[in-house]
Amino acid sequence: MRLDINTYHEIADSLLRNKSRSLLTGFGIFWGLFMLLAMLGAGDGVKGLLKSNFEGFASNAAIIVSSNTSVPYKGFQEGRYWSLKYRDMERMKTLIPETGVVTPMISQWGQTAVYNSQNTNCSVTGVNADYVEIEAPRMKYGRFLNEVDVERGRKVCVIGKRIYNELFPDGGDPCGSFIQVGSVFFQVVGVNFSSGTININGNTAQKVVIPSTVAQQLYNRGDNVDIVCLTAKSGIKMSSLEPRVRQVLGREHYFDPKDEPALLFLNTEEVFTLIDTLFRGVDFLILLIGLGTLLAGAIGVSNIMMVTVKERTVEIGIRRAIGATPRDILSQIMLESVSLTLIAGMFGIMFSVLVLSVAEKIVAASGEFTPAFQIGFWLAVAAAALLAVLGMLAGLAPALRAMNIKPVDAMRDE
Repeated sequence: MRLDINTYHEIADSLLRNKSRSLLTGFGIFWGLFMLLAMLGAGDGVKGLLKSNFEGFASNAAIIVSSNTSVPYKGFQEGRYWSLKYRDMERMKTLIPETGVVTPMISQWGQTAVYNSQNTNCSVTGVNADYVEIEAPRMKYGRFLNEVDVERGRKVCVIGKRIYNELFPDGGDPCGSFIQVGSVFFQVVGVNFSSGTININGNTAQKVVIPSTVAQQLYNRGDNVDIVCLTAKSGIKMSSLEPRVRQVLGREHYFDPKDEPALLFLNTEEVFTLIDTLFRGVDFLILLIGLGTLLAGAIGVSNIMMVTVKERTVEIGIRRAIGATPRDILSQIMLESVSLTLIAGMFGIMFSVLVLSVAEKIVAASGEFTPAFQIGFWLAVAAAALLAVLGMLAGLAPALRAMNIKPVDAMRDE
């Protein structure tokens, strides 16, 4: 194609002469690209917000809770309650070697934490040091519990964000301070600022986390535990371990392994798989809608160019008569089509970036988490390349029609 300065002047003149149609078609391209990019950017932001609810939570874990049996088993009547024991954890580790971490949880509700003149309601949770493999903390100050804390039964604690804000309104590092929970004083060794809303047995922000050995003695739990959390080793699906866990615990506590109500087994692998499937479906829907809108805009460009070619039949015939080659005509029509789509598309990209930036600031102002409501550089480049291709395809049919116009036919049309 011959791309001299005269060609560009001719393209500009053509677009100006048909400015109403050009504006209408350009708006279609602009809106289609804006919808595509805005939905893609917003989709990434929404996914970020949803994923923040699972911050630090293991994706291959299971939470086990004992409950009442629903069927008779080996002489025991239905409706019998049984309790998880500390020895159950060692039994599962031994008989199910595919498990990774198996750790207990003891909870006590309705407690009050006091520091100087400040107090707040809280729940107390006793865990082992390896609980970080189930729900990773985001430490603002200090550290999480360690093995020595658990083995020696130290009266230390990790407090959540809300408890920290209410007991220490002036801020600062509270590590080393002693807070009173019930009748017992605990030394603060860490502050957990985890923002995830998917928590086990209560909100992390309202928890005082202490060693499980201390909770066991303080609340007279004996050998009982409220919840057992476990993970599967890399490459092992938690769903494949559930029947074996039920079999091991059912044999020990005399309930039917097929009695699902007797053992509540929450598999986080299934939850994460469901969410990933939902995200893929949303991405596909956004892409389908956006590409459909862009395609409709490209068809509009093609129709407008066809009308333009028809109206300029005489002009094209005269140009052919004075020496313009079919290639010159082809290049001008194609470039008009590509220019129209690219100009409208650039405005669409800029507008989508602006709208997404505003949305990002609004969401960030409402909380600590700042989602990525934005499109990437290479996505914008790919969108521009797609527009160029659509512009060429949209202008192909009108260009071929213009190229086949003969001077004699043009004069007869006049």
